[in-house]
Amino acid sequence: MRNLRKTIILSFLIILMFGFNSCKRNSSNEWIKAGDKPDSYIISFDNSIFQNGEKSSYIESIEPEINGFGTLMQTCNAKEYLGKKVKMSGFIKTENISDWVGMWLRIDPIKSPSSEYFDNMRDKQIKGTTNWTKYEIILDIPTNSNSMNFGVLIYGTGKVWFDNLSFEIVGKSTEKFNDSLNIGISNKLLPKPTNLDFEE
Repeated sequence: MRNLRKTIILSFLIILMFGFNSCKRNSSNEWIKAGDKPDSYIISFDNSIFQNGEKSSYIESIEPEINGFGTLMQTCNAKEYLGKKVKMSGFIKTENISDWVGMWLRIDPIKSPSSEYFDNMRDKQIKGTTNWTKYEIILDIPTNSNSMNFGVLIYGTGKVWFDNLSFEIVGKSTEKFNDSLNIGISNKLLPKPTNLDFEE
């Protein structure tokens, strides 16, 4: 069962990394569109539908059938959370989702596209049409992590709104990546999670 889980995670990560080749930034420079079918979706801000504040961000399918996924995501330096257990919270609203939606968080070392420190809510899939609901993910941040990658993804067709993310330290972690995967720490990243309410 553990090997099956690793295979599923690795497959998703490879697809997600491949999606970076055609990633596009939305109106906010911190957030990018990626996935294995990024051109099958539009990503923008919504000034009329939001959980709190004045706007949210959304992903909407523009094709009648999609065998793949799109994601709105951000990557930042993990330095602020090294050796911590972190809770990521966010609000999601959906409309006519044909397959499923999930919030996701992945922690990476420098030299590997694969990480066991990953959760995309695959076991808590959001389906159909739902009102604003708060979701949470808790992950260990290894003491020698490089980056935090996070966002919301949609498989298939429909529309998903995403608003008011937050990160909270809820404990300590002694987890550590293999040192061979982490020689130095990259400085070419956002210093921390940014524009989490899409108001900037």
